[in-house]
Amino acid sequence: MNLFRLCGDLSHVISIVLLLLKIRATRSCVGISLKTQALYLLVFVTRYLDLFVTFISLYNSLMKVLFIATSSYVLYLMLTKYRQTYDKDHDTFRIQFLVGFAIVLALLTPHRYTMLEVLWTFSLWLESVAILPQLFMLQTTGECENLTSHYIFALGLYRALYAVNWVYRYLFEPDYWQPVTWVAGILQTALYGDFFYYYVMSKRRGKKLKLPT
Repeated sequence: MNLFRLCGDLSHVISIVLLLLKIRATRSCVGISLKTQALYLLVFVTRYLDLFVTFISLYNSLMKVLFIATSSYVLYLMLTKYRQTYDKDHDTFRIQFLVGFAIVLALLTPHRYTMLEVLWTFSLWLESVAILPQLFMLQTTGECENLTSHYIFALGLYRALYAVNWVYRYLFEPDYWQPVTWVAGILQTALYGDFFYYYVMSKRRGKKLKLPT
């Protein structure tokens, strides 16, 4: 654990709080991609199966349970209580290609060929592209509510801070070597590039975020 990892986790938690605040405060899931949320739940479930076999720390275990529980709760809200507000006409990204991409790379790049290791590798590759349906949805609609934009920014910041954490660990931990994690993380951070730019520009101008369609 280091400061960058801790700040990354904090940014991730803040993104979840912002997402739940947006849904509960507005009583709506307009602008939120159900497909991205489903992918994130799949990411957390496949990554944290080691909850049943490995204990690292209370903090680690609580964070894993938090991510699974909150992702499940978001899906529950979107599929039940606020189902009528879900904009499925704009949430049209074909996620089967993303899942297929993650499966292929999980079979080609695991550190070891065990079930948990392959599933963990699958979760890394899937997380790297899970935001695409959300970004595609925003680009299709052309604009984004403030809370939604804050949520996506915090989510992207979490991964950017994790990238700094990897650099820190590489410099100060002699045996630290996780190329799959690094490549997947760099890909994920790069996908936020355009969004970060328009987000910062919108905040400088004091206007609602609008993306080119």
